[in-house]
Amino acid sequence: MEPLKRTLKYWDLVLYGLAYIAPITPFSTVGFVWDASKGLIALAYVLGGVCMFFTAKSYAVMSETTPSAGSVYGFARHAIGVFPGFVAGWMILLDYLLIPAFVFVLIAVALGTLVPSVDRSVWIVLMVAFTLGINWFGVTVTTRANFVAVAIQTVVTVGFVALCVIAIAHGKGNGALTLKPFWNPQTFDGGALLTATSICVMSFLGFDAISTLSEEVVGDDPGLIGRAIIGVLVISGAFFVLVAWVLGNLLPGIALHDPAAAIYELAAWAVGPWASSVIAWTYVLVIGLSNAIPMLIGVARVLYAMGRDRQLPGTLARVHPRYHTPYVGMLTASGISLAVALAMRNRLGDLATIVNFGALCGFLMLHVSVLVEFVWRRRSRRWLVHWVTPVLGIAVVLMVLSGMSRLALIVGSTWLAAGCLWGLALHTRRRAKLAIEL
Repeated sequence: MEPLKRTLKYWDLVLYGLAYIAPITPFSTVGFVWDASKGLIALAYVLGGVCMFFTAKSYAVMSETTPSAGSVYGFARHAIGVFPGFVAGWMILLDYLLIPAFVFVLIAVALGTLVPSVDRSVWIVLMVAFTLGINWFGVTVTTRANFVAVAIQTVVTVGFVALCVIAIAHGKGNGALTLKPFWNPQTFDGGALLTATSICVMSFLGFDAISTLSEEVVGDDPGLIGRAIIGVLVISGAFFVLVAWVLGNLLPGIALHDPAAAIYELAAWAVGPWASSVIAWTYVLVIGLSNAIPMLIGVARVLYAMGRDRQLPGTLARVHPRYHTPYVGMLTASGISLAVALAMRNRLGDLATIVNFGALCGFLMLHVSVLVEFVWRRRSRRWLVHWVTPVLGIAVVLMVLSGMSRLALIVGSTWLAAGCLWGLALHTRRRAKLAIEL
């Protein structure tokens, strides 16, 4: 097989990672984070960034020494064993399966702002059908289109934040850019802050996509992928905290009616109805096309691969004879996304935390993998990277998990239990060693 062409440099990787994270992401859950944090929205994003920084460091360490293409599944399987690796992959799969549903609800909320007379469930059904139709015929969104989408999101986000600063200067909200979104002893609540942080984590998910380009980078620098991952986290973290700080100084002036539509209510109140419409159309056209379509086909391909390797039912590996697409996987993923999105159409905050439960459990296994690989096996004396970072990462992840909603903990724990049972069944049938790299 002909090797991939090596043309990508550091900033190419960073831009690719930023495309997956999406600059407009904090707008999606601002209402939920604001309510949960009791006004400490910027501090919640700082803690979310710290949590993901430790994870990114462990990710970078493992990507330098483990041949797996940067997957938590592969790292855990290599360092801890086949069964723990399967469990790590199973928990990440919860993230993969539910993120499309989350995006569909986001788009439905945006369309509901533009056309209030139509119920969210109608928009969800139409969006799932549209996305399935596009993917069915093998139409793909190009990388260049993704970067254009990121540029549009950045312009809209920066422009709106600038207008928010002007509104604050004219007396709205706190009337000035204060430090209250970072610290306010009168409203501080540790448990509430952890709940808010568990929602913020979702804004950072996607940085690990950089590792899929490991065979296309220029040179033989094993640390390039890791540095790019850290770079993406630092840039996105600083940007998200800045956005949260400004919005956190404006939000005290408005009583939100629907946390899911908070950004639209805030935009209409602080700037004007036209600003609300611009943000809504950005979600519908940019997020709907650049994120929802590739997300759904990505999930379908994971199901296809696991079906092919007998980790899930073999019918998921069927490919359409004409369009050469994994149509059974697409139908399954679309059905799951539709059912979840309809059931959670008015519970966007809970859906976000459920998605994060899977990702955080996977990251927990990642930190354990670093400890097993470098501390136990290699007896490393690089205390900061191989000892302190994963231990702190485990502690932060556990803290964030403890602050999740009761529903998220129930759903996530049920999924974990089902994965353990399924993994044991695969092991009994001698199929565990065929686990697919996610």
